[in-house]
Amino acid sequence: MFVRRASKIVAGRGLSTYPAFITNAPVTELSKTKNGVRVASETAHGETATVGVWIDAGSRYETAKNNGAAHFLEHMAFKGTKNRTQQQLELEIENMGAHLNAYTSREQTVYYAKVFKNDVPKAVEILADILQNSTLDEGAINRERDVILRESVEVNKQYEEVILDELHSTAFLGTGLGRTILGPDENIKNLTKADLQDYTKTHYTADRFVIAAAGAVDHKQLTELTEKHFGGLVTGSGAANFKPEPAQFTGSDKRIRYDSMGEAHVALAFQGASWTSEYAYPLMVMQTLLGSWDRSSAAGRNVSSRFAANFADHELGHSFTTFNTSYKDTGLFGVYLVAPDNKLDDAMWYTLDNMVRLCHNVTDQEVERAKTQLKASMLMQLDSFSNVAEDIGRQVLTYGRRMSSAETFARIDAITTDDIKRTANKVINDEDHALAAIGPIFELPDYNWIRRRSYWHRY
Repeated sequence: MFVRRASKIVAGRGLSTYPAFITNAPVTELSKTKNGVRVASETAHGETATVGVWIDAGSRYETAKNNGAAHFLEHMAFKGTKNRTQQQLELEIENMGAHLNAYTSREQTVYYAKVFKNDVPKAVEILADILQNSTLDEGAINRERDVILRESVEVNKQYEEVILDELHSTAFLGTGLGRTILGPDENIKNLTKADLQDYTKTHYTADRFVIAAAGAVDHKQLTELTEKHFGGLVTGSGAANFKPEPAQFTGSDKRIRYDSMGEAHVALAFQGASWTSEYAYPLMVMQTLLGSWDRSSAAGRNVSSRFAANFADHELGHSFTTFNTSYKDTGLFGVYLVAPDNKLDDAMWYTLDNMVRLCHNVTDQEVERAKTQLKASMLMQLDSFSNVAEDIGRQVLTYGRRMSSAETFARIDAITTDDIKRTANKVINDEDHALAAIGPIFELPDYNWIRRRSYWHRY
């Protein structure tokens, strides 16, 4: 199996073939405080650094009653603490020339700051303050409801956001992964201070925190700062007894027909793989192999992806993107496309034909090209300290460590054409799918038509 092959390469055989900027890349140092907070950092030359807190909790860890709490807390974190008013916090950040931000996903919540190297201690102290001492003022909570409701309206204008939320909703029907990050309007209007406090008490625990940093940082200093400012975090508590609902994939679809729209937005997905699955890296290669395309692209028909060439040659639509989303115990692998109503039938036929082809006819040349493109893409994603810190935080939460670029490359290089076919047969061939669509979809084939084309008759 390709996992064992990769392990052999990582153990030493073949690493010397990589260029020096890969094999000699800065090491990610990892340590843990007395109460269990993990600290990870990569030191580099420069005058700036990104430091942040990655929390192993997101909308998946909510219930139907408090869905939206994690995102609500993200908003409330900047509204003042026991030590700083909102105005004082804003002035302090601005006076440092820093950038403080946060985001919530289905499995993680992140707060981070971009600062000058001499301001790293202050940044860690501020992050600790907003996460542990937020006042959650009742007046601020009520004001923020309107802000989040307006944000929800804006999000619902972005069809890609709507479609991917609906896709999760139908693919993981009735489970935590199927809930939206913002939560339903009813919850936003009714979440209380007690609900938010209960969520932080349950999930904001030391064993779920990772302090990650990249740039002009000293790991020893960062560990000491974490011990000082996050040492009071409780280990375990409610989180030890809380287990998110298991992800149960359901073959299903959700169709929202609006004939007045100019084009249809469709997302088709099969059950993918978790971060730690043996199929995770082959799926990344498959995603790159299928590629993406947009009619405004200068490449036109001159693209390496056969799927993209088909899309361009037959003028099937405006664009398509292949996605591969991984979670702790499952994932989604599929295609998101935008097409006019009279092209939906053909677009779905070519989409399924190209996906199922990976089970049978993919060539060595295609796989090697996709592997090279994937490695280049991964390196380009690490072009800033913020992106490096993001990579560190995510990997420590998902793997318990950070893989070096050399190890990542070795795992990609270990993948063969047979691995791609094996993975495609596992994920795509004769498997149930989930679909979400919005727009003029009267010509979009029904579920059984699509299900029938998830395999080829081969006599």
